[in-house]
Amino acid sequence: MEETEAEKSICRLDCCGACRRREDCGGCIKTEGHPFGGRCIAAEIIKRGDFAAFEEFKKKLIDEFNSLGIEGLEVKDLNLLNGFYVNLEYPLANGQTVKLLEDHNIYLGNQIEIPGRDRYYGIVGDDKYLLVCSYKCNGAEPQIICYKKR
Repeated sequence: MEETEAEKSICRLDCCGACRRREDCGGCIKTEGHPFGGRCIAAEIIKRGDFAAFEEFKKKLIDEFNSLGIEGLEVKDLNLLNGFYVNLEYPLANGQTVKLLEDHNIYLGNQIEIPGRDRYYGIVGDDKYLLVCSYKCNGAEPQIICYKKR
């Protein structure tokens, strides 16, 4: 039986159909917006308000990223991203590494090519934090640019 738009996910995107880890996740509807046992920023906002509230949240997050004044960073859209996919290990000055996100959460973010360089900006945000990093192809050599509490 084919899923209807409303059955795909709380945000009505086909996240489940595109995800290779659906069996691990349980699916958006079945887990009531808590994929992988974590939290999904889209599901939380839509459940508290509606789709218009989620779109307004995205717009505000885009504005916040753009207002950081980071050279070459122009955010036009944000996508839902699995934490395990975007949670890079960043090297610290003391030789240790740190992850700043939760693997089991779903964030809003995007990858933006840095003009004239072989690096990308990775941006990730939710209702608590903004993260801007840079990295080479496939997440190599990640560097924290900005990690800011909202």
